[in-house]
Amino acid sequence: MAGWLGSAYPWVKTAHLVFVIFWMAGLFMLPRYLVYHQEDGLTGPQAERWIERESKLRSIILGPSLVVVWVLGLMLAAHVGLFSGVPHLGWLHSKLVIVLLLSGFHGWAVGYSKALAKGQAKLSGRTLRLANEIPGVSVALIVMLAIVQPF
Repeated sequence: MAGWLGSAYPWVKTAHLVFVIFWMAGLFMLPRYLVYHQEDGLTGPQAERWIERESKLRSIILGPSLVVVWVLGLMLAAHVGLFSGVPHLGWLHSKLVIVLLLSGFHGWAVGYSKALAKGQAKLSGRTLRLANEIPGVSVALIVMLAIVQPF
């Protein structure tokens, strides 16, 4: 199935990168929103504004971008032969593992956002600030693997 996208490959790759940027923008914003939401308090008008912001970010940017990134990414992976046994794609396997973990982080952040909306703060501000670094470190590793293809 390698090469099946033909001349559409650069267009699919372009769309994939655009939606990765959207997804990463949302993943950079949501954990920061969680810090501010939790610090501003879990009740009152300010909390209601944070709940609305987080909900819009989840439904307009994060959710749709995640789906498009995965669909286009799997198309690109099939194009380069991931599912056909093409050798020397260790970099792609590693990238997919990191993307899978980042997708799990996405799910955790969405879940924590919904918990805050219910008034349930389980983590310290320090822990949330540390979690805020996960998308940045992840995307740096993903970009390195995709461009350098070290193995």
